[in-house]
Amino acid sequence: MKTRLKPGSKTAKHTSIPREFARYTSLSIMAMLSLSCYILADTIFIANGIGAYGLAALNFALPVFGLVFGIALMLGIGGGAKYAILKNQGDVAGANKIFTMTILIMLIFAAVFVTLGLLFAPAIATAFGASGHVFTMSKTYLQVVLASSPILMANAVLASFVRNDGAPRTAMLSMVSTSMANIALDYLFIFTLDMGMFGAAFATTVANFVGFAIIMYHFVGKKGALRLVRTAITKAAGGIFAIGLPTLVTEISISMVLVVFNTIIFGLSGDMGVAAYGVIANILIVIIAMFNGIAQGVQPLISKYYGQGSGATARLVVRYALILMAAMAALVYGAGFLFAYPIAGAFNNESNLLLQQLAVQGLRIYFVGVVFAGFNIIVSMYFAATDRPRPAQVVSVLRGFVVILPLVFLLSAAFGVTGVWLTFPMAELLVCMGCGGYLLWRKKKTAYAESRFGMIKEEQARD
Repeated sequence: MKTRLKPGSKTAKHTSIPREFARYTSLSIMAMLSLSCYILADTIFIANGIGAYGLAALNFALPVFGLVFGIALMLGIGGGAKYAILKNQGDVAGANKIFTMTILIMLIFAAVFVTLGLLFAPAIATAFGASGHVFTMSKTYLQVVLASSPILMANAVLASFVRNDGAPRTAMLSMVSTSMANIALDYLFIFTLDMGMFGAAFATTVANFVGFAIIMYHFVGKKGALRLVRTAITKAAGGIFAIGLPTLVTEISISMVLVVFNTIIFGLSGDMGVAAYGVIANILIVIIAMFNGIAQGVQPLISKYYGQGSGATARLVVRYALILMAAMAALVYGAGFLFAYPIAGAFNNESNLLLQQLAVQGLRIYFVGVVFAGFNIIVSMYFAATDRPRPAQVVSVLRGFVVILPLVFLLSAAFGVTGVWLTFPMAELLVCMGCGGYLLWRKKKTAYAESRFGMIKEEQARD
């Protein structure tokens, strides 16, 4: 005789988790991949439509763009996780206070960025090293991007909240539409209308309005629980910053690592070495986007089950995420190893032998670290999603600065360019080992506490 599952029973609940996991992660991966592709397309359009000066101007302006986007992600991830936890604990009013507070904080940051764009864009361009014709283009790009920071930040913040409000499809459609619109508008403004660097920045602005219109559908239709309510910025804002800080650290560290690696590689192998690293770095953007897609996809589920008091279910979701990540990492590395020559050749239209050799060597060594990077990204998000910001912050700081930067100086001095390629896998492995050790310690500590609690309960029952 078959046993019928009661609605809401533990087993019935668990049978829906794989489907829920597949829905959230697939949509999030699509969104993050579209974002990474739009960044690559942006670079290609500027390089081919404006030229080397335009590409240099973009590189000088990108750290500021990364800061705007990083702060938006920090607020979105931090506020979204707090919102999901409170909502699933039954405190919808408290959850909406967190949502409103996050929007208020975002508007304050946006006002600062707009002011910087209007008054200090020339000084910022100069501070980052732009000069001559490049300075003019870099200043123009900064002015437009900073002036449009409210819409850029609103898109990223709202997408995270909408995902945590049970609408991952809407969040995905918003991000994909933004990316596709940006690519189309880049072509129109740069090639057809010959608007130069202003056109490149303006394309990003207009494209974000397209995404914003889609994300607002969630609010106009009142499809979820998200509502703006009366509230002030209270000490609860500290939790938003604490949970979201690892995301900001990651965004900032990417720019720093890029600068340091480029400098060291140039000293070892000149322009061809930097070009080879450019091949690797561009492909890595797409790979990391996939892992970030998994992490951001499972964050709402982890926060939901944690908020409901079901820690075991939250950990089950993490296990699914790690299995999917490992499978994707294996495919990525296998493809990178077997097809390193044609991959490098796709970026080497002049058939430069030195560039080809360096890129092939780099692809085969550097990408050993993708599985460790994926593990670290997902574990860091697990800590953040379960309202444990400190270990999430530690993982991000270790990955972004503390381990990788000293290691690249040490290994490059010992092994040259090969040492640079070894740095990424070694750094991610060391952080991965630290994460694994911490998780095992936590597991043993929890098991000991539960066994002690059980023994006390038995003694009390005997008495």
